[in-house]
Amino acid sequence: MQPIFSLSEFFVRTGAQARFYTMGRQVAPCAADTLRAFERGELAWPRPWLGRAQLACVFSLGNEPLIWFLSLPLDEQGMIDPAPRDAFLQRLLETLGRTAQQLNAADTLRVDNLMQDNPLAFTPDLTQRAMLHARASADLNLPASEHLELAESYFSGQLEAQQWQALGLQGLADFAVRHDRDQAESLAKHLTRLPVDVLRPLCHCLEHVTPSATLTEGLIARGEAAASQGDIETFCACVRAVGQGERERVGAWYDALLNDGAACGPDLLAAIAARGWAQLEDAERLPRFIEALAADERTGFATVVRDLALIPRLRLPLLLSLRQASPDSATGRRLAELATPH
Repeated sequence: MQPIFSLSEFFVRTGAQARFYTMGRQVAPCAADTLRAFERGELAWPRPWLGRAQLACVFSLGNEPLIWFLSLPLDEQGMIDPAPRDAFLQRLLETLGRTAQQLNAADTLRVDNLMQDNPLAFTPDLTQRAMLHARASADLNLPASEHLELAESYFSGQLEAQQWQALGLQGLADFAVRHDRDQAESLAKHLTRLPVDVLRPLCHCLEHVTPSATLTEGLIARGEAAASQGDIETFCACVRAVGQGERERVGAWYDALLNDGAACGPDLLAAIAARGWAQLEDAERLPRFIEALAADERTGFATVVRDLALIPRLRLPLLLSLRQASPDSATGRRLAELATPH
């Protein structure tokens, strides 16, 4: 029997029906072929987060469902650093047997104990765990949580705005994943009446999906209203919520914000970098964002740039933008400072 050299091989060999999801930057499905190519060193991780590939493995042993949350370190080009993965696999195979064939429910406890003492394991925040549950349940054609029905009623305006206390985070996540076009339009109409205690966690869920054009417009309008009232937290929540939205509309809003000295602060820049990175795939917007980042001394310029450079679709445009920066620009001065020995 051939030895196992990757997580992909492990799941194939065990017969576990596994689904994979990116975590951290975005809770989204990850094709098995993508994980396989990444582990072979053929592909950079598509959605890196803080220098790591955060991965959820959803599978079952017998009838026991399991989820592994693994945080794999990346090199400077966003490729896998194989040593930690190899060390984890070695411990896993020592625990389960070198061939790890056809595992069953009896192995669940041993696997669970191993993950509790695993340096690659991590615990996602509550929103990302709720979004993973919502996404995986939908992908597996399983029922949503019992909280979805109440969320649907609330966001359609059937309940009073102040009845939000009965809503559960899992219901918001299920709604974000499962809502249809009509529900999106209804939500957009009711956004103005939502208390911030509902709007903000809902926005944190919507960060991980692609909002409809109608919902995007509603979120932009609510974000503008929050900005005019000085509510930076709600404003940034709306900025993040539309990050995966339609490029032309969201990109235009981001452009306006980046050009607005009153709106363009470290909170906005952090929101765009974290959840609106797809909107930075633009030859004019990317250098404008980098310049704004460099001009604000309150931002972690080097950290943000390094993190964005790991995103495969941004790496080359970002490096080109830095290379073409004028020496007397804010970007040029920041780069000069970083190149100066301290």
